[in-house]
Amino acid sequence: MLVGLQGSGKTTTAGKLANILRKQGKKPLLVACDVYRPAAIKQLQVVGKQLNIPVYSNETSKDVVRIARQAKETAISKLNDVIILDTAGRLHIDEALMEELKSLKQNIKPHEILLVVDSMTGQDAVNVAEKFQNEVGIDGVVLTKLDGDTRGGAALSVKKVTGKPIKFAATGEKLSDIEVFHPERMASRILGMGDILSVIEKAEESFDLEQAEKLEKQLKKKELDLDDYLLQLRQVKKMGSFSSLLKLIPGMNQIKDLKVDDKEFTKIEAIICSMTKAEKRDTRLLNASRRQRIAKGSGTSVQDINKFIKSFEMTQKMMKQMKSNKGSMKKLLNGIDENTLKNLNFK
Repeated sequence: MLVGLQGSGKTTTAGKLANILRKQGKKPLLVACDVYRPAAIKQLQVVGKQLNIPVYSNETSKDVVRIARQAKETAISKLNDVIILDTAGRLHIDEALMEELKSLKQNIKPHEILLVVDSMTGQDAVNVAEKFQNEVGIDGVVLTKLDGDTRGGAALSVKKVTGKPIKFAATGEKLSDIEVFHPERMASRILGMGDILSVIEKAEESFDLEQAEKLEKQLKKKELDLDDYLLQLRQVKKMGSFSSLLKLIPGMNQIKDLKVDDKEFTKIEAIICSMTKAEKRDTRLLNASRRQRIAKGSGTSVQDINKFIKSFEMTQKMMKQMKSNKGSMKKLLNGIDENTLKNLNFK
C-alpha cells in the first residue's frame, strides 16, 4: 500500500514499483484507490497501459475498502501475485485522510506500507514522514525527485525521524527511473565520490549481453561502422540520461561547466538514420551533396554532420589502436589493485 501527500508522486511510483517487480518474475496488479483526485484513476490506467501491467478500478464506488477487496478477488482469479494499492493523498495531512488509510490497513492488512515522499520539500518531507509513521505506521519510504545529490539530506533526516528504511529512490520522470536505495552510495555521492556500482548495475540491466558479444566478434573482423555505433548509442541510452550517468562517475562533479545535452544524442541518431547502408559502412562516401541530403533528412545542419563525422572518425582511429595493442588492456588491468576490483564486485 502506497501512502503520501498529493503531488508526492504516488501514482507514478506505483507503476515504477510494478515494473521492478515484473522484472523479478512477479505478476503485479495496480489498484486505483484514489477516488477523489480528478483523473487519478485515468492516470494510473495510462501508466499501466504504458507498462502493459493490468489496473483494477471501480469508478462507480467511493468505498476504498470495497475496491481493495474486489481487487484482491480479481488478483486471485487472474493469478496476479502482487497487489499495489495507489491510495488518495491530500494537499496537507487531515483527519479524514488518516482515517481512510487506517481503515484500509485494518481491513486489507497489506504486507507492506510504503510512504512516498517528495525529497524536494526538505524539512516538510521529514514532518510528513513523522506524521504518517505516528498515525498510520509505515514499513519503509520511497523518496521521489532524488535526481540531485544535494537532496540527500532529506534521506538522512527521514530515516532518523521514522526509524524506517528508505527502500527506493526515484531519480527521474521515466517509468524506469527508480532504484533500490543504498545509503552508502548516497553518502558517496554527497561527498562527491561518485557511485560506480550504480553505473555497473545500470549497465548490467540495460545491455543485451548476447548483442554485445555479437558486436565484439564483428569488431574483431572489421572496423567499427555507424550501424555498430548506433547500436551502442541506443544501449547506453537505456541506462538513462547521460548527465545523470556522469554524476555517478567519480571525479566528474569536480569538473566545472561540464554540461551534457541529451538532445545532442537524439540528433546523432537522426543523422545516422538518414544515411544509406553504404554511407553507414564507409563515411568516405559522404561528399558535399550527400551531407546536404542527410542534413535535410535529419533536421540538422551540414556543420552538425561535419562535427559528428569528425568525432566518429577519431573513435575509429582509437579502436584501431586498441586492436593493434592487444596486450595493453591486459597490462592496464594487471596494474589495478586487486582489492579495488573486489570492491567493484567484478567476477
